[in-house]
Amino acid sequence: MKQTIIADRVFDGQSFHTDLPITFEDGHIVAFDTAQGANESRVNGLITPGFIDVQVNGGGGVLFNASPSVQGIAEIGQAHAKFGTTAFLPTLITDDVSVMHQAADAVAAALEAKTAGVVGVHFEGPHLSVPKKGVHPQPFIRRISDAELDIFCRQDLGIKVVTLAPENVSTDVIKALVDAGVKVCLGHSNADYDTVKAALAAGANGFTHLFNAMSPLDSRNPGMVGAALESKDAWCGLIVDGHHVHPASARVAINAKPKGKVMLVTDAMPPVGLDDEVSFELFGTQVLRVGDRLNAVTGELAGCVLDMAGAVANSINMLGLTPDEAIRMASLYPAQYLGLSDKMGTLTIGSRADLVLVDDNYKVGRTYIGGELVFKG
Repeated sequence: MKQTIIADRVFDGQSFHTDLPITFEDGHIVAFDTAQGANESRVNGLITPGFIDVQVNGGGGVLFNASPSVQGIAEIGQAHAKFGTTAFLPTLITDDVSVMHQAADAVAAALEAKTAGVVGVHFEGPHLSVPKKGVHPQPFIRRISDAELDIFCRQDLGIKVVTLAPENVSTDVIKALVDAGVKVCLGHSNADYDTVKAALAAGANGFTHLFNAMSPLDSRNPGMVGAALESKDAWCGLIVDGHHVHPASARVAINAKPKGKVMLVTDAMPPVGLDDEVSFELFGTQVLRVGDRLNAVTGELAGCVLDMAGAVANSINMLGLTPDEAIRMASLYPAQYLGLSDKMGTLTIGSRADLVLVDDNYKVGRTYIGGELVFKG
């Protein structure tokens, strides 16, 4: 059945429009400017393309590592849909290979069941650098083996992203992963500039939460940060919560990179979507929430309670970005990174009807995934 929504304003990914009807049917946008006899509803606010998050560890009280199941994935997706996320990668941090198998099986089953929002999986680890491990559990950090390669090379996982430290994974293995359809991101790494450049030459094309848990840029040692900022082709995920990256550093990165190569990510943890200030356990370590900040009791930042709508608002209010660019960093640019820009990231005829209705403060009022209303505030 056709549906038409008319909002006060619409941002289609390129331009803003006023009172533009959007008609969708069978999960896709079929027309603009006319209701075409469809059920019509008028809403107050701004409609934007759905937000796409490539790094989602948890939400709604669920941690993917602790609940590597279709139900766990669905509950995480439901929590993030409240904040405009219409596509996401459930993200498994460093863990035992048995948990990696469970997570892979869960993602494959979720894709088969068409679980709302799921487009693939992100394995953040376990092949990382101990000096830059953050809260990743050291006992599970290890060299890559056939056991992990077999998981990464599965063809039933949708879009596959693997974060690794290039000083601990050879360029031959990186190339093999890329040839198997894996998007290799570099992060949690103490690699020097030359090692990072070699990994990029082997096919790595992304950096996980730029600036955080990676060798820094200084005058004589560009490190991973320097290589990331220099690269014209690689994408960088950026956590804009006011804690992980100073606003000035974030602006430097956005100005240094070609337009479209910095995307917003949440690195979200279980408290996202919960109103109370809750703590949770991560591999036996207590993680404490104070306001919008998460810290392990040992002091390290431990992911985020950031959501995508909040990341967009922060990019406007903290970084001074224009609303259109902040929205693109949450929608179009991650869609381009994931190879989904033909169906997501913009509102065009033929694209999937992933829509978000926000108010002037970017609080989400409605979220549609494939034309289905999955959240109404």
